Amino acid sequence: MILEGKQIIGQDTVAGPGASFQAVDPANGETLPPEFSSADSQQVERACQLAWDAFDAYRETSLEERAKFLETIAEEIEHLGGGLIERAMSESGLPVARLEGERGRTCNQLRLFANVVRAGEWLDVRVDPALPERTPMPRPDLRQRHIALGPVTVFGASNFPLAFSVAGGDTASALAAGCPVIVKAHAAHPGTSELVAGAIQTAAKKCGMPEGVFSMLFDAGYEVGTALVKHPHIKAVGFTGSRKGGLALQQAAQSRPEPIPVYAEMSSINPVFLMPKALEARGTDLAQSFVGSVSMGAGQFCTNPGLVLGLKSSALDSFIEEAGKALKDTPASTMLTPGIHSAYEQSVAKLAANPKVNEVGRGLTGEGENQCQAGLFTTQGADLLADESLQDEVFGATSLVVICNDLDEMKRVAEALEGQLTATLQMDEGDTQDAAQLLPILERKAGRIMANGWPTGVEVCHAMVHGGPFPATSDSRSTSVGSAAIFRFLRPVCYQNLSDSLLPEALKEANGLNLKRLVDGKREG
Repeated sequence: MILEGKQIIGQDTVAGPGASFQAVDPANGETLPPEFSSADSQQVERACQLAWDAFDAYRETSLEERAKFLETIAEEIEHLGGGLIERAMSESGLPVARLEGERGRTCNQLRLFANVVRAGEWLDVRVDPALPERTPMPRPDLRQRHIALGPVTVFGASNFPLAFSVAGGDTASALAAGCPVIVKAHAAHPGTSELVAGAIQTAAKKCGMPEGVFSMLFDAGYEVGTALVKHPHIKAVGFTGSRKGGLALQQAAQSRPEPIPVYAEMSSINPVFLMPKALEARGTDLAQSFVGSVSMGAGQFCTNPGLVLGLKSSALDSFIEEAGKALKDTPASTMLTPGIHSAYEQSVAKLAANPKVNEVGRGLTGEGENQCQAGLFTTQGADLLADESLQDEVFGATSLVVICNDLDEMKRVAEALEGQLTATLQMDEGDTQDAAQLLPILERKAGRIMANGWPTGVEVCHAMVHGGPFPATSDSRSTSVGSAAIFRFLRPVCYQNLSDSLLPEALKEANGLNLKRLVDGKREG
């Protein structure tokens, strides 16, 4: 496959006049051709203007047209075949099986949103017919639907070059809502991004979509991303990355004359609570499966179990010992970028240097570039309560076990934790009463609470919540995975006393779209 290293702006492919850069193979440190050129302010302006020009037409495309567009994007990505996987491997160091699975997830979520669009329930149509004879005051005819916010900027994520990148969940849900999308490609996997962007561009042309429905820009630095967030035609932002990056974008969005929402997924250590009965009954199995979870993919998941809490006991001692043994045989894995590897090494060194932390063990060292050596450490509950830095996310295959004196101390530690994407209860039937005391705290702290599993792995479905209180996300009311992600890019509009001829199709009296509508407080259909 031929890569050009150019911006995709509508149906044009153009070179950027800004600084050039190249992808780096993290497995060996070698640069990969071609050179990619950064966009400039004029190209940002062009992409934003095209998106704005396309907005009104795109948001009123029929449900079937928009659903077919999403399905065609999935088909075009699949048509890229093995070339896409090979390039993504070179740019990320991820294995074939992981990337093939990620491609499948990317296409499946596009098709999920196609089905969501067709169903039309996201429009949340409500009709309160006029009551002219009502006393003491008559009621006007009132009808509500949801409409798209406007053009959305999506930032590609470093750790998922497909599923959270150019055609990932943010893009899929924004397009489903009726929002044109401008992607700021991640500089770590520009070739992968160009291939997927080309697939979206082709799908837009095949489906007769307005030209500005999709664009993608490159940048060696931060100027393009900041310019996109500040542009008046951009009405929302989707971001997956570091807390520092998410907060910078949020600050830029809030400093605009018209502030806009930034849906940023940022930081989570995903606490796992080892309840006493479960630990006594299956501590060895838990230790081994825990190490498998924390080391999976070099720990480069936003749901990696970075914190484990248990009550002081011989069972917890055995768990720590078994986990340490399993970890020492864990091979090193290539991390996504040299920058991520450097940050990981610094974070582990900081944790190890803390006088209140004890090292249990480290995994095997790797021979290649940017190898992640897994790590396991312990601390006491009282020490974590006294030192907030022990909650800092270590992005990689390292976890901290917190030893609590009793359930009350475990509850205090849980209460002191920041917002999380997930919280896990490893429990047996005899732990139900203790788990019930933790549950109200965990509901306030996390977006997803699970029992007897590990947080790595996020199912793309209707019930999934991939979000949580700050700093897990910038808006705890939203999810970036699952069909409910569409609501981030919608807002309600009420139509009062408009004639039927002026009403949008979803609100017309005949209900030609056969939508399930709430009419005078009762659900139709």
